[in-house]
Amino acid sequence: MNFILRLVTWWNGQTLNTQFHTWRHGVKVGEDDQGNIFYKSRDGKRRWVIYNGEAEASRVSPDWHGWLHYTWDEPPTESPVRRKPWEKPHQENLTGTPLAYAPPGSIRRERPAGKADYEAWTPE
Repeated sequence: MNFILRLVTWWNGQTLNTQFHTWRHGVKVGEDDQGNIFYKSRDGKRRWVIYNGEAEASRVSPDWHGWLHYTWDEPPTESPVRRKPWEKPHQENLTGTPLAYAPPGSIRRERPAGKADYEAWTPE
């Protein structure tokens, strides 16, 4: 079953075609803390990432994002980006997940048990 899924799905890691292309033309450049593996072509013209798990672009840290998009030439493994003291650690986009931000008053906020926002009307 895993073989068939890899033939037809791209969101759960790499497909067999991507794996074959990476094996033939790719040079491993590094790996991030989430297990994503970064490659470049042998001639250095293309760069790509093989996600560890779900293919979600927000899971790529800013360091590797800059390298993937040719913002800088050296990967973070060779030339780490200096961090500012006020920077927070990278976090993937949580929109659509239970961990997404819910402002005060949102219907997604947890309410104490037994407490309702309204009293239901009952005819007398």
